[in-house]
Amino acid sequence: MSVLKNINIYLVDDEPDTLLVVKYLLEEHGAKVKTNTSSPEALVEIKNDKPDLVILDLMMPEIDGLDMCRFLRQEPGLKDLKIVIFSGKSYEYDQQRAMSFGADGYITKPMIDERFVKKIEEIIEEKIELRYWGVRGTLPVPGEKSLRYGGNTICASIQFPKDNFFILDAGSGIKELSDHLMSQQGSGLHAKILISHPHWDHINALPFFVPLYIAGNEFEIFGASHGHVTMRELISAQMDGVYFPIRIKEFAARTYFRDLKEEEFQINDINVKTMLLSHPGTCLGYRLEYKNRSICYITDNELFPENSTDYNSNYWEKLTAFVNSTDILITDATYTDEEYMRKSRWGHSAVSQVVKLADRAAVKELHLIHHDPDQSDLDIDLKLETAQKLLSEMKSKTKCIAPCEGQSFKVL
Repeated sequence: MSVLKNINIYLVDDEPDTLLVVKYLLEEHGAKVKTNTSSPEALVEIKNDKPDLVILDLMMPEIDGLDMCRFLRQEPGLKDLKIVIFSGKSYEYDQQRAMSFGADGYITKPMIDERFVKKIEEIIEEKIELRYWGVRGTLPVPGEKSLRYGGNTICASIQFPKDNFFILDAGSGIKELSDHLMSQQGSGLHAKILISHPHWDHINALPFFVPLYIAGNEFEIFGASHGHVTMRELISAQMDGVYFPIRIKEFAARTYFRDLKEEEFQINDINVKTMLLSHPGTCLGYRLEYKNRSICYITDNELFPENSTDYNSNYWEKLTAFVNSTDILITDATYTDEEYMRKSRWGHSAVSQVVKLADRAAVKELHLIHHDPDQSDLDIDLKLETAQKLLSEMKSKTKCIAPCEGQSFKVL
């Protein structure tokens, strides 16, 4: 069943032919549609009818789309109204301005086909989509032993509503993401890249992210500085000509860097929290929140067991509070318990400790990532089986998954 079924939609456009075509397309998917070529008349009717969604042309006489958007956002009875600007103007400035006036989406004409419908459905759903491009740790492991889970190192993406796009780390999986984005769009891309820490398996594929070399794209790279060394210096150091032949100055996209500590800040409608993790050097965990939904990204991180001399109850409590009740906890589960006994203080966790954290924090879904390069697909299966068995013994409500490269998840 279409998301649009029985959704009340109001179209405002001074082009009658456009109204007819869009109305027909939306009604084919079950929507209830009203139209108007007069923006003043439409403004009165929208206030009275209280539709679920309004689609506004940007360039209209009397009251243009931006003013319509502004007036509607001032109405207390329309706080749940979704607003989409539908315009022939493809300029980035107009798109950003529409969002600043309170629009939930911007669609460029003449896209009046199934792509248009899909965009409208996504705006109505307000879904958050998480997708993995690499789930391994330390170094890539191509070959027969990694066919199911994939052999690329850590990279994931999160698509939030209103075209807010986040990239988590830049392991070799970011090359897969790069290929995907180039096949879909290539230019006009905007994203925030969150780096957990500058160990090579988390940054060394960033130079292969092709959208960075395309003018018109815009990226902001976040991460922790290391003493006097800034995030920009950390990223550019691996492209200094000795380790990589292309310098950071070759980035044609607008690229900004921001150094982070433990803090909380807003990026558009997304609330971002950071926490320093238990790992050699400075490593940050992230919590991303949007309208009572959240995803936590905790890698690399060592959870010392209670029988360890390194056990820190205060750290456990702090991390438990940080990930509490999150929809998805993406976390370092590098070792089996047997492997961890030989690799304690290497900065990574055993699966039993990760399970304990997820249960204590009432996490809804636990995603196991950052697998040791010596582990095959079968070994990851066994870690997942162990985690699920432990959660069952705890009578935990937490669901546990070992995501595969390319797999996506929705948070509704």
